[in-house]
Amino acid sequence: MNRSILTVPVQRLEGESSASFQDLLAVEEPLEIRIGEKTISITMRTPGHDPELAAGFLFTEGILQGSHQIQDIQGSKNSITVQLNPDVEVDFERLQRNFYTTSSCGVCGKASIEALRMQGCPVLPRSSMAMPAVTIHQLPQAQREEQAVFERTGGLHAAALFDFQGKLIGLREDVGRHNAVDKLIGVEMLAGRTPLSNKLLLVSGRASFELTQKALMAGIPILAAVGAPSSLAVETALRFNMTLLGFVRNGRFNIYSGAERIQ
Repeated sequence: MNRSILTVPVQRLEGESSASFQDLLAVEEPLEIRIGEKTISITMRTPGHDPELAAGFLFTEGILQGSHQIQDIQGSKNSITVQLNPDVEVDFERLQRNFYTTSSCGVCGKASIEALRMQGCPVLPRSSMAMPAVTIHQLPQAQREEQAVFERTGGLHAAALFDFQGKLIGLREDVGRHNAVDKLIGVEMLAGRTPLSNKLLLVSGRASFELTQKALMAGIPILAAVGAPSSLAVETALRFNMTLLGFVRNGRFNIYSGAERIQ
């Protein structure tokens, strides 16, 4: 059974005629992410790849530094519990005071960027490698061709990871664009492949501060979005030396920061 897709009866009206048929919807359910007995977050997500989502979330939020800190991951229908190694310490009081996960949290831009710096978010190194613009133009179509659930429902965001030659490394879908990114990064982190140097992250929709943060925590030097970036996403990319691209579609894109990585 595919828990990411739900079939529902609908009535379609077109002009003066109507017809009944079965429609496919992307499933949205809550997922509780726990460290031991402590609940860290509850996020609305599309079921599937939940252990990777939890691991990616804890990594991109700066709570964990790598898979070496994880002893075990156990899951039930809508809950994931991450057990850490005995020598790993987590400041749960700091998380309760300072934690925020959405763009509507009300934290001002300067405080958000300062929080990244204090979490140990790296300033990305200068690189002699650059990605050809002609390769970037091809990525949205490559991403779309791999979106199996979107193709059936039309209701999901996607995050795709590419190397600088345009080869697709991986793709994840979810009702939440941040969850799709966490699932994708979680796979790589659990396999010990972070930081993701010389990789490009392509996201459907817009590029928010939150997605920029997650890409930075994973060491991704290029973030590309099909839609527009927010002002804070641009400010963050400039501060941490990330290449940020927007409106990557129809054979064009805008470079908002880090033009030296594009040729």
